[in-house]
Amino acid sequence: MKSPFRLFGIGVVFVMATVAWLVLGGITEHRKGTQSEKLRGSVQTLWGNQQVQSAPSLIFHWQTQEQLVRTETKDGKDTKVSELITTDHERPASLSSSDVDVKLHSDLRRKGLAWYSLYDVRFGGDYNYVHQGPESGVLEVVLTFPDPSALYDDFRFLVDGVDVSGGLDPNGGKLRARLKVSPGQLVQIRAGYESRGLDQWQYKPSEGVGRLEKFKLTMHTDFSEIDYPTGTLSPSARKREGKGYQLLWNFSQIVTGNGIGMIMPSRIQPGELAAELSLSAPISLFFYFFVIFVLATLRNIDLHPINYLLIAGAFFAFHLLFAYSVDHLPVEGAFTLSSVVSVFLVVSYLRLVVSRRFAFVEAALAQLVYLVGFSLAHFWDGFTGLTTTVLAIATLYLMMQLTGRVRWSEALAGRVASV
Repeated sequence: MKSPFRLFGIGVVFVMATVAWLVLGGITEHRKGTQSEKLRGSVQTLWGNQQVQSAPSLIFHWQTQEQLVRTETKDGKDTKVSELITTDHERPASLSSSDVDVKLHSDLRRKGLAWYSLYDVRFGGDYNYVHQGPESGVLEVVLTFPDPSALYDDFRFLVDGVDVSGGLDPNGGKLRARLKVSPGQLVQIRAGYESRGLDQWQYKPSEGVGRLEKFKLTMHTDFSEIDYPTGTLSPSARKREGKGYQLLWNFSQIVTGNGIGMIMPSRIQPGELAAELSLSAPISLFFYFFVIFVLATLRNIDLHPINYLLIAGAFFAFHLLFAYSVDHLPVEGAFTLSSVVSVFLVVSYLRLVVSRRFAFVEAALAQLVYLVGFSLAHFWDGFTGLTTTVLAIATLYLMMQLTGRVRWSEALAGRVASV
């Protein structure tokens, strides 16, 4: 076979393998999406949703009375009539101080091709309100549940020491309490519960932009992977506490519209990883084919495009086995199994086609670098592109050093003559 036709044949093999990987990546994406859509609903039913706990909202209600005098005409005579008019008023009120304590326990669960970042939360809040207005009236305290469908254990809601947890509004998922207040009166509010949710937990100290006075929130985590949701405040201080952290938000007075939150730790998603490996596999195969072709040319080794086709099949076996074993095995176990099988296929095959030394040294080492090493880079977010760049530069340097004194016309001619 003449060299141009041999190169064309290798190119056809590469294109066929690329198409196969694209199909496998698409199928894996579809499997992941189907499973995720089906299983996420069941996880949310059992464990709940993302929780956003709001601070108690306060509404002050009062009445004013006004004497209204009007003139009525009866039997041709004007008569003055006095009437007492009562008008209802209301205005939002602000908390005088807040002391919130939150404990978060990460509970990662895996179903099929996806990990779910579940958590248990223990919430407790002590709030004070001082009535500053000159009017006496009724203070309405409203506590909104973060998730109306979630489970709340050890729930408590007290206003001035009185348990008012029976005032539930079933339609709005809220608790309401009303009490009479007079100027200068201090009202103490306490709320707490244990619950569980998914992905992240947040606390909203006010609706929209609000003014917080004497605000303190202490968060305890049993995990060290700290990450805050977009649009939330960073803590004033943090320190190690066991396996996790104690985070503190402490403000004497602040105006803000941002909340406080925590994103739960997550693991590598098996479905996403399998799809990414399949879609990026042509890069590793291209490097491998390039190295093997150069080495074969330099050593006058006869490798037919059919040989390259079977090698590509062994590479494809890695991604096929990983895609369908990763939902039954731990990610590390599926990766190790797939790597061993693929390397064994290539080495055992090239041992027969070329030689033991070529198979166990050059071919095996190149596969460990370009297949296994390149795939390992996908385990760390943000390193895939850098790994590809490093591999490309290192491969280029190696090939330039090996072929710097080669006369390619003579090398290719010698190879053709040996066919």
